[in-house]
Amino acid sequence: MGRFTLARETLRIAFESIKSQLLRTILTVLIIAIGIMALVAILSSVSALENTIAGDFSSMGANTFNIQRYEFGTRRQSGRELQKINPVITFRNVLDFEKEYTYPYTKTAISFVGTRNAEVKFENKKTDPDVSVLGVNEYFIQNSGLEVDEGRELNYFDIQNSNSVCVIGSDLRKGLLGDVNPINKTISVRGAKFKVVGVLKTKGATFGNNQDLRVIIPIQKARTIFTNPDINYSLSIKVDKKDMLESAQDEAILTFRNIRGLNPVEENNFGLERSDDLINRIGSITQYLYIAAWIISIITIFGSSIALMNILFVSVSERTREIGVRKALGAKRKTIAFQFFMEALIIGQLGGILGIILGVLIGLLVSTIAKFQFAIPWLAMFSAFTIAFIVAIVSGLLPAIKAAKLDPIESLRYE
Repeated sequence: MGRFTLARETLRIAFESIKSQLLRTILTVLIIAIGIMALVAILSSVSALENTIAGDFSSMGANTFNIQRYEFGTRRQSGRELQKINPVITFRNVLDFEKEYTYPYTKTAISFVGTRNAEVKFENKKTDPDVSVLGVNEYFIQNSGLEVDEGRELNYFDIQNSNSVCVIGSDLRKGLLGDVNPINKTISVRGAKFKVVGVLKTKGATFGNNQDLRVIIPIQKARTIFTNPDINYSLSIKVDKKDMLESAQDEAILTFRNIRGLNPVEENNFGLERSDDLINRIGSITQYLYIAAWIISIITIFGSSIALMNILFVSVSERTREIGVRKALGAKRKTIAFQFFMEALIIGQLGGILGIILGVLIGLLVSTIAKFQFAIPWLAMFSAFTIAFIVAIVSGLLPAIKAAKLDPIESLRYE
C-alpha cells in the first residue's frame, strides 16, 4: 500500500512539474506529435490508396486480361526518346478479334467510352454534364466485375438487335430518378431515348472518375450517337478456368498480332494487362511511399527525442535544489529517477496521442478529397503509440539517471 501511495505521489509531482513548465511542455508535445502525425497521415493515405486500387482491380478477377492501346504506365518520355505511338484499336480490329479468337472457356467483352461528360434527362429533370456513356457488348458487365442491383444486364439479343435499352449506375439512378422505380423508365442521352433495364451496384470513384455516374448501352447503338473517327476500343477477356489463363493470353496476343498484320520480328503495337499485374505493380509503388513515410517519421522523431531529452536535462538543472531537499528528506534514488522518467513518459504519450489524432484526420481528409476508401490505420496507430513510448523511454532515461545521481549536499548548496 505504501509503495502504491509513493508511486501516486511521484506521479502527482511529475504532473505538477509538467504544468509548471507549460510552454516548454506544449512545444515538446508538438515536436513529437509532428513526427507521429507524418507517419500516421502518410501510412493511412497510402493504405486508403491501396484499398481503393485493389478493390477496383480485384473485382475484375485474377482470371481477366485486357487488350488495350498501351501497356499500363507506358507512353511517357524517357530522356529524348519518346515512346512510340500505338495505333488506336479500331472497331474493325475488335470485330475481327471476336470472330477469330475461339479459345475455349473464354468470353470477350468489347467496349468504348463514347463520352465522359454527357447530360442525361428524365421527364423534366436533367443531370450535370458529367455522366460517362459506354457502348458495350453482352459480356462487358460480367468481365468488369460489375453486378446488377435492380433489373437485368444487357443480353445477347439487346446487342444483336441494337435495342434502345440501357443499364445505369447507382448515383445516376438516385440523382435523376430519386424514389421512382427505374426499371422500364425512359431516359434520354444526346437526344436518343433509352429504356432502363438495370441498375448497377455501387462501385465508388477512383481518381475523381465516378464509376456510378454512367450509362451502359449496346455498342452499335452507341456508335450511331458517338461518331468520332478516332474512337479507341477495349477488349476484356475472361477465362473461366484459371489454369488456362497463360495459354489464353498467348493465343490472344497471337490473334491480335495477326489482325494488326505484324511480322514475327515486329514488337506488339498494343498493350496487354492482367488485373493482378496492376495490383502487384501498384503495390510495389506504394511500398516506396511506405518507406518514405518511415524515413520522414524517423528523422522527425529523432529530432523530437533530442528536444525532449534537452528539456528534461534543463529541468534537472533548474530543480537541482528541489532534488537535494527531497533526497535530504529521505527520497531514494529510484524515486527521483521514477519522477523524471514519468515526466518523459507523460510528455511522450501526449505527443503520441495528439499525433495519432492529427494523422488520422489528415489521412481522412486526403481520402475524402481524392475519394479513396478510407480505413482506420490500426497498424500505423499501433506503430505510432509504440514509437512515442520508445521516444519517451530513451529521452527520459539519461536525465532520470542524472537526477538520481545528484549529491544531496551539493544540490542543497546549488543556487
